[in-house]
Amino acid sequence: MHVLPLLLLVAGSAAVAGAARRTPVPAPLLLVAAGLVIAYVPGVPGYELDPEVVLPLLLPPLLYTAATDSSYLDLRAHLRPIALLSVGYVLFATLAVGWVTYLIVPGLPLPAALVFGAVVAPPDAVAATAVARRVGLPSKITTILQGESLVNDATAITAYKVALAAAVGEGATWSGGIREFLLAAVGGVVVGLVLMMPIHWLRTRLNEALLQNTLSLLIPFVAYGIAEQVHASGVLAVVVVALYLGHRAWEVDFATRLQEEAVWKMVAFVLESAVFALIGLQLPVVLKGLGPYEGVSAAWYAVVVFLAVVAARFVWVYPATFLPRIVSPRIRKREENPTWKAPFVIGWAGMRGVVSLAIAFSIPLTVDGGDAFPERNLLLFLTFTTVIATLVVQGLTLPPLIRLLKLPGRDTQAETLAEANAQAQASRAAEQRLDELLADERNVLPPPLADRLRSVLERRRNAVWERLGAVNPVTGENADDTYRRLSRKMISAEREVFVRLRDHRYIDDEMLRTLLRRLDLEEAAAYREAA
Repeated sequence: MHVLPLLLLVAGSAAVAGAARRTPVPAPLLLVAAGLVIAYVPGVPGYELDPEVVLPLLLPPLLYTAATDSSYLDLRAHLRPIALLSVGYVLFATLAVGWVTYLIVPGLPLPAALVFGAVVAPPDAVAATAVARRVGLPSKITTILQGESLVNDATAITAYKVALAAAVGEGATWSGGIREFLLAAVGGVVVGLVLMMPIHWLRTRLNEALLQNTLSLLIPFVAYGIAEQVHASGVLAVVVVALYLGHRAWEVDFATRLQEEAVWKMVAFVLESAVFALIGLQLPVVLKGLGPYEGVSAAWYAVVVFLAVVAARFVWVYPATFLPRIVSPRIRKREENPTWKAPFVIGWAGMRGVVSLAIAFSIPLTVDGGDAFPERNLLLFLTFTTVIATLVVQGLTLPPLIRLLKLPGRDTQAETLAEANAQAQASRAAEQRLDELLADERNVLPPPLADRLRSVLERRRNAVWERLGAVNPVTGENADDTYRRLSRKMISAEREVFVRLRDHRYIDDEMLRTLLRRLDLEEAAAYREAA
């Protein structure tokens, strides 16, 4: 891809994603729709997904940022449903969808059909969690969907490699396939375990935030590349490293955390936007060379495959939810009894995405012996229609479905109380430590400065409780909102004075930047206290 098309893709997708925030339509859906329309605008360059770019360059950072934002403790608490979905379901979907495709497409060999089953097996990480965050799903469902999305790509890619070896005539066997699958999975985890502690040690030893964040940007690519070099799962290596670093992020200095959060939010926004726009832009590519399957037959295959993909997920999700409870008294005693609603939402949240398209484009043109890969163009088309159909049909209906089922959302009152209690305990510890420090003659401070330390501590302790207080009858704000608004107005007034002094040459630009940075940090602190 040349520079200009790449810049157009990034700028255009970012603009559409920004506009989506002002609409009720989730950004992934609007980006896909825009890509579909723009693909046929005269003069728009062609964008063809290159699996050599998508998998090693786009997948690692997206997985890394999703994993670092996840909770290792929550994922461990829901390990069974996550494993059943990310491994069991993906393998089941590979077989089920592959078998259905084998039955409906005349002349399609079963190994090639299983290749296609592996291609469309993994639900997309970004789409489901983006919708889940927007509609306020219960935290347990969100954790399960996030956990599934971190591992299912590794399962699908490994299953695809095994099925592809059989399809192209490399003499693959079931035992060999299972061995390759286990080696890739175990190898990916081992690579992640080997890398995570040295990387974290290096992050805590670097003293500059810029160096630490440069390292942060390299980590997912290093982990992915090393794992792939030893024929292990790069996806699992990235996830293991990212979960460990996210769990131990508190050991890194504050400047690194602040910069890192901003940097990765920007990276994730740009990549996610470009990825969904790319999905829509693939339409001319997949329609080209469809050949004898154009028209009604191709549409029929697409509808059947879509229904098979949706049905396979429900066929797996409900037994995976209720059978463990039936079989194990320990699970029945330890976990509350689930209703039918949560599995239904998880089943309907199986949207596919760019990973499926990238894997599909990596299907070789020929098999061993030089013959063309069976029905490759049709499989590309069916992958594209499955991705689009799941994003549009399930993505658009998921929010109203959640509202219709009246699932309990996040208990913000309970979360705020827990936060307030945690802050109260931390404040008491900090106050006790401050008294100990001030009692040492080496730490003597003038009374105004000592009082300022105590007032800051008091403000932090009271800020969370104030969110539970009554609202202002005139403005509708709670005390916390009013505090944040007044802080911003005060800081804005200071900022205007500094700029005016610079314009009149009382201070220079270097001093202005120093003063503005101080105000920026104070404004960020006020915002974080209130947010």
